[in-house]
Amino acid sequence: MEQVQLAATLRKKEEAGKKFANQLRKQGLVPTVVYKSGKETLSVAVNEKEFEKALHTSAGEKVLVELKIAGAAGKDQSRTVLIKAIQHHPYKDNVLNIDFQQIALDEVIKVKVPIHTKGEAAGVKAGGILERIMWEVEIECLPTQIPERLEIDVTGLEIGHSKAIKDLVVPSGIKILVEPEQIILSVNIKKTIEEAVAVPEGEATEPEVLREKKLTEEEAAAAAETAPAEEKKTKEDKK
Repeated sequence: MEQVQLAATLRKKEEAGKKFANQLRKQGLVPTVVYKSGKETLSVAVNEKEFEKALHTSAGEKVLVELKIAGAAGKDQSRTVLIKAIQHHPYKDNVLNIDFQQIALDEVIKVKVPIHTKGEAAGVKAGGILERIMWEVEIECLPTQIPERLEIDVTGLEIGHSKAIKDLVVPSGIKILVEPEQIILSVNIKKTIEEAVAVPEGEATEPEVLREKKLTEEEAAAAAETAPAEEKKTKEDKK
């Protein structure tokens, strides 16, 4: 696990609240807290650009930080910390707040690390699709042993087969805190959606349109002759 140094300034207890936090941000500083179970939380400030620079390692946000805290009257402190939370501005993307967790290098801790795949699955080459179920896994180890990632080889994975926690390549000194049979990923057949156009059973179909029968010339002439007689008879019936 990579380790970087980061300078910080101790904040006074009375310098709390939104007003002081905004003042710090205008100076390019980020309000930050350092906490450890059973101990008083420290309020500090770090330079935003220096903090972002500290993240530019292969470990990213999992980097181990040695926080050099400058206090009043030359009472400087050094704390080994891990980044627990970073709050960004919703649209400006600058850092608003940081939470650090203080740790001891000789004490085992629990952290989550990403799972990376290695190789290309045989089932994917055959037309299948790789489906991920887990992207990270919780482990227990010393801070100096935290890996940047854990790898799983999918090269020989065929369609219908899967890889589980037990298939991970785990370095010495690391304990996986997840059941060995927990599935990480699998290769499955690509799903297709077929839209069948069919009339549901029992449902009435659209009625056919009845076309008017076309009369021949003789039938038309006969109809014309009978029409006046029928019309006259209708008038007499009404009387």
